[in-house]
Amino acid sequence: MTIFFHEQLYRSHPVMAKLKDYPITICGAGALGANIAENLARSGFEKLTIIDRDRIEERNLSTQPYYRSDVGAFKAKILANNLYRAIGIKVEAKTKELTPTNTTQLLKDSQLIVDVFDNSVARQAVKDYAQEFSVPCVHAGLAADYAEVIWNDSYRVPSDVNDDVCDYPLARNLVMLTVAVTCEAIVSQVTTTQQRNFTITLKDLTVQSHI
Repeated sequence: MTIFFHEQLYRSHPVMAKLKDYPITICGAGALGANIAENLARSGFEKLTIIDRDRIEERNLSTQPYYRSDVGAFKAKILANNLYRAIGIKVEAKTKELTPTNTTQLLKDSQLIVDVFDNSVARQAVKDYAQEFSVPCVHAGLAADYAEVIWNDSYRVPSDVNDDVCDYPLARNLVMLTVAVTCEAIVSQVTTTQQRNFTITLKDLTVQSHI
């Protein structure tokens, strides 16, 4: 109980026991995915899988929980190593590209999926898998000062127009707001099965719920 002392006081012992054994797969270990994984792990989730083929770049360091010495290494592996060192949780890292042909292999043990991929093809593959196998799936995404957290039934995959664009505005505060909202939406689904959708805007600090 020591590591999660404050969280358990807030959530209750039965809730913490449920979070501990709930398998979640996070698709993407970038600004949203890496911070969501860390937040979930530090909130008591102990069965996490991270899927991401990318390596850490210097430009990732302002919004992602990596270090300068990590540059060049696989994001998923470094994230798993860091969380084990920090709190002793063993996160499964899969450094593979998720495609429409390998979703069953990569997602088969998921009880809940978090999609934070940065391309429309992978997002569509995750959405299709979750729909086919009735797996709860939440999609989170960012654009300028706007973010959304949307469950699969209401989610529409964005166009691939910006899939290859690397130079885009990204505020750390919007990232962290979105991470907090996404994680709380996940806890709500796990504990009550309620799926709440959200939109977030940074300039006016607004979080709107759309059930």
